[in-house]
Amino acid sequence: MFLALLKEWILYKPNHGRGEVKAMRDGQGRVIDYLRISITDRCNFRCLYCMPSEGVRLLDAREILSYEELLRVIRVLGQYGVSKIRLTGGEPLVRKGVVNFIRNIRAIGTVKDLSMTTNGSLLRDMAPELKAAGLDRVNISLDTLDPERFTYITDKGNLTDVLKGIESAVNAGLTPVKLNVVLTEVLTEKDVLYFIKLVYNCPIAVRFIEYMPVGRCGVKAGTGIAAIKSMLNGSGYGQLEPESAIKGNGPAKYYRLPRASGMFGFITPISDHFCQYCNRIRLTADGKLKPCLLSDQEIDMKAVLRGGGDDRKIAELFFKAVQEKPVRHRLGNNQHGTGLAREMFQVGG
Repeated sequence: MFLALLKEWILYKPNHGRGEVKAMRDGQGRVIDYLRISITDRCNFRCLYCMPSEGVRLLDAREILSYEELLRVIRVLGQYGVSKIRLTGGEPLVRKGVVNFIRNIRAIGTVKDLSMTTNGSLLRDMAPELKAAGLDRVNISLDTLDPERFTYITDKGNLTDVLKGIESAVNAGLTPVKLNVVLTEVLTEKDVLYFIKLVYNCPIAVRFIEYMPVGRCGVKAGTGIAAIKSMLNGSGYGQLEPESAIKGNGPAKYYRLPRASGMFGFITPISDHFCQYCNRIRLTADGKLKPCLLSDQEIDMKAVLRGGGDDRKIAELFFKAVQEKPVRHRLGNNQHGTGLAREMFQVGG
């Protein structure tokens, strides 16, 4: 392992503004240029597939990485090819100072794509200033258009707030706006018909995501991807056609209905995993690097950040995470599955 890290260190010296940076590759040859950062474990919703209903232990504020610590990580990793950043939570917009944090990320100069995953409830008022600060785009969770079912699955959510947030994001230019629809038991055919009309009239990407049974989930899986595609093809708007012209770095396979303004995406972490194309690692709010979402493997970055370690040590931990990135996750394997140590809200998805 040490020799592998030493090799990476020799090959990928800090760039310090000397032109294009060669991206890091892991042991499978995958380019790792994408960091998902959870900036908080707090959320104003309590979605049943993300936070267990019986309650959670939230981090003490002192356990969460400061914005200054996060900016240092972004600055160092940017010298080794990490040019794509996604901010997650919990709900990232509940953390004070997030707009200025985005502005400071942009000031570093190495980030080419800066995005956020949010529940959308606070976007109505914040979308314009997020865009002005330098945020490129947002993914918004929206699992049903039925107000009662929405309140049920989110526990605390108000559907109207989210819909107004989506509209504000589109108007502010946080595009392409992507709606993440987890396929749980709350989704109905009526919802799918609404999404069809929405995509036909608005430049929005609706992404249907296979339900992942991570942690103590309080909701069951719903309609599968194949059935959703069948509904779309039978909607009277024509047949789905493959679409590749959409900005992003995620695992979705996109399709468009003829003459539609928007498109549909399908994300299949269980039935057709996309690990061979994964280009990301994750940093949790309490400072742990995770080479894979669906693994308990973690590397402690906070100890270095708060223990006087220099930037070289931060880079070494990044190299370690890259080299230890597994070939694929094992969710769905009978020997593994739901027994992960962290709930989804503690990782950032």
